[in-house]
Amino acid sequence: MTPLAQHIAGLIAGRGPIGIDDYMALCLGHPEHGYYRTRDPLGRRGDFITAPEISQMFGELIGLWCADYWLRSGRPASVTLVELGPGRGTLMADAHRAAGAIPGFLDAVSIHLVETSPVLRAAQAATLNDVPAPTWHDELASLPDSGPLLVIANEFFDALPIRQFIRTDRGWCARRVGLTPEAGTPRFMPVVDPDPSLDPETPGNPAPNTPIGSIIENSPASETITRDLARRISHQGGAALIIDYGHTQSTSGDTLQAVRAHQYADPFDAPGEADLTAHVDFAALARAAQEQGARVHGPVTQGQFLHTLGIEARAARLKARATTPQDREIDLALHRLTAPDQMGRLFKALALSTPGGPTPAGFPESCAPT
Repeated sequence: MTPLAQHIAGLIAGRGPIGIDDYMALCLGHPEHGYYRTRDPLGRRGDFITAPEISQMFGELIGLWCADYWLRSGRPASVTLVELGPGRGTLMADAHRAAGAIPGFLDAVSIHLVETSPVLRAAQAATLNDVPAPTWHDELASLPDSGPLLVIANEFFDALPIRQFIRTDRGWCARRVGLTPEAGTPRFMPVVDPDPSLDPETPGNPAPNTPIGSIIENSPASETITRDLARRISHQGGAALIIDYGHTQSTSGDTLQAVRAHQYADPFDAPGEADLTAHVDFAALARAAQEQGARVHGPVTQGQFLHTLGIEARAARLKARATTPQDREIDLALHRLTAPDQMGRLFKALALSTPGGPTPAGFPESCAPT
């Protein structure tokens, strides 16, 4: 067993099965052995590739999205540009470069990165070597509490811990992580609490006639962060852009998954050695944001969002000065980012904005960035 597996097994042996959310938090964020604390998981040599690593077009359009909102908001003299979970810093580097085309925007911006991984912080510092020094944060609480915010969260919420509940003949019972009873090296497995622990009247939960055996998920961590963002934006001004994979309406289904070396893996095997994620419930995020008074826009599919922002035009400009192999790479990247059978439909974009502010580009009642 890995050191982290031994630690988790010890916890379970001492106090009984732990929540799926506790298991995810330990696997991904344990201070010594957590997945994100010990490696750079991105790229072909890692475990997965995110949109900014697929093509510069993605980050460039988000940079212009931010600059466009700044323009629509009356060009405030200072704005805090924030990215949650910035990966290697690729998105921010591309966004910063593209947004430089809008006069005055970069002069108004200070960059803040919310990142807990020392490995990824080092990668971000190297990637952003030509960008004015960012400020790093372990959590949202230390972000500036005055002045407008522009927040980017790309593939951030999918890695936040979830809870799972299964419908039994006794009611909605929590799923937890326990140990197999067999002798020898113990293995982790999902187990079910004997007593119900979820109120079926909770907003977003499936109807009472949901079949026995159905699984639902929620993410208190995601909703707490969304409330914090919405509260800040409602009081400070600005907007947030959330892009991730997930569903537009709260629904049932087990979406917990592990990815290792670009292949799906068993989430309960080798804790800390694979990325654990779950589909984002965009309806739950929207409800959390509205509770704090923020305007909610979308969600729309990533394909629709990028098409509205003009990704085809950007691809055409890149291809105009590309070699034949580069031309093919641009076409492949465009397809992967926008096609319904790739990232275009599964991934969604949701925006939060200050009450009374402009509608962000890429959403209904708006158009492409100026």
